Parts: sequence; structure tokens; C-alpha cells
Amino acid sequence: MVAPPDNDVLWARSLHHAHNGSPALNGVSLGVREGEILAVCGPRGSGKTTLLHCLSGQLVPKDGEVWFNSAPVHTLNAVQRERLRRDRFGWVGPEPCLVPELSAWENAALPLLLRGSSRRAAKAAAMEWLERLDIGDCARRRPSALLQAQRQRVAVARALAPMPLVLFADEPTAPLHRVDRAHVLRTLTAAARSHRITVVLATHDPDVAAVADRTIHLLDGRRVNSVQQHEAEGRDACSLSV
Repeated sequence: MVAPPDNDVLWARSLHHAHNGSPALNGVSLGVREGEILAVCGPRGSGKTTLLHCLSGQLVPKDGEVWFNSAPVHTLNAVQRERLRRDRFGWVGPEPCLVPELSAWENAALPLLLRGSSRRAAKAAAMEWLERLDIGDCARRRPSALLQAQRQRVAVARALAPMPLVLFADEPTAPLHRVDRAHVLRTLTAAARSHRITVVLATHDPDVAAVADRTIHLLDGRRVNSVQQHEAEGRDACSLSV
């Protein structure tokens, strides 16, 4: 193994992975700098979610390497990877996946509570982000009493409250209407800028990708120069992977 460049907080080389024999990633490499917002673009089924799962330690790639702060993630065992996700990473998916028995603020505070923070400190951090996302008045409600857009904002607050070093956002605005989508994106980008949070954002929406500092494209599990170029030139354009 060769250690990644010092200026990359997250780095992957030649990632390969398959689901039930169907290729999901085929030789994807990338580096992400501290505080950078990187958009991973491509149509559904292009490998975006699998890539984020490998980068965040939720999946171990069949082949290839993933490094975080110059330490190999792909060689960690399951317990070590879970601890890494709890202590260093944040995650927002297309569905909120909240704990139904907990209130909105308890859901947002959950990662901090699992780290061992006091209930008072965890609540304060959770409330700060709920207020920033304009749902502070919903803090005591359970998920069943919230609208879908409100539940998604709670999920975003839960990801940001622990101040992760890297936030993985997999289609985080998919369930949101235009106004809610814009508010969530503003909050994510403001958090990245003010707290130097590295964001890896998977999306098929060019308007969402526009908030990123840099964009890479996936198609059929490969990194390509652009999906549009691929479609214009035919399937051989996949050979343009970087």
C-alpha cells in the first residue's frame, strides 16, 4: 500500500465492488481535500451510493483502497469502522430513518449521546441545528407527527450536530420540494464553509451539484469525464475514466 497525498482528507484508489455479481464500481479513484464540497454525479444505478458506502466504511470494497487522514479504512474490522463512522463521519440519506420512539431533538442528538456527551450538551447542539433548519418548534414532536420535509431536516441536523470531519450526503434533498431543498443546501454549504467540514454529495440533480466546489461523474460504475459526453459518443466514452 502507498499512503495518499497529505492534502487529501479522503482518498480512494481503484475501487471495485459488486452486488450479487452485478458490478457497482469498476476502478474508481478520487481524492477529497479538507473543507471541500465534492459532488458525485450520475444517473440512478451509476454507483454513487455504493461509492459513498465504501468511502464511509459501510462497505469494504472487493478491491481497492480507502484512506481517511492517511489511515487505511479498508483494513479496519467492523467494530473499528463503526467507531470511525460514529466519531468522525456524518451521514444523510434520501430517507430520514429516524428512531420513531424519540423526539426530533433526541434524534438529532443521538450521535452525540452515543459518543458519551452529556444529555444537556447533546440537546444544546441538536437544538442549534434544528433552529438553523427552521424546525426548532418541532423539537419535542416524534417523527410520526412531522411532515416528510421536517423529518429530512431532522436527519440533516443529526448529521451536523456532532460536527463531523466528513459528511456523506446521498441524495439528501430527494424528498424535498424546491424551497426546502434550497434551505437544506444552504445549511449544508454554510456548515462546510464555517466549520471546515468535508462534504461528499451524491446527486443526479445538476442544480444540487452546482453548490459543490468540484464535480466528478460516474456511469455504469466507472468514472467518466461527463455523462453528457458519454451519451453523445456512445458506450466507449467510459474509457475516458480518470
